[in-house]
Amino acid sequence: MTEPLSAAAFYAAKLAYETDPADLAAARAAGAAPLVIDVRNAVEWEQGHLPQAHHVPLAELAGRIGDLAPDPATAVVVYCWGPGCNGSTRGALALAELGYTNVRELIGGYEYWVREGFDVVGAEGRRRSAPDPLAAPVG
Repeated sequence: MTEPLSAAAFYAAKLAYETDPADLAAARAAGAAPLVIDVRNAVEWEQGHLPQAHHVPLAELAGRIGDLAPDPATAVVVYCWGPGCNGSTRGALALAELGYTNVRELIGGYEYWVREGFDVVGAEGRRRSAPDPLAAPVG
């Protein structure tokens, strides 16, 4: 029987496989931008997506990832709608099963990216919403 994870090991592992909108924005600002993949459908993508994200619907991910990230050590962040959507979890799992070793899920997804007041791009262009005081500091 294997030993259960300690609390520290559990949380360290969790942080190794997740990132949040603020940390992703900070990484981008520092020039350490991972490859960001939106696994939602085309209508959802047009409604709005993260700047510099790549649109790869979940059903196409396995067949297209090699074109975007031929090196399985590439840092990749996967997102979908938000906490009520498991598309990003499914996408991250698919990449891990394909041998990608540096994959993270964007916790909160597109919803929390918007709620924290970061730029998005949609059919009408680039825009930014005011931060939601329940999701980010205001002022």
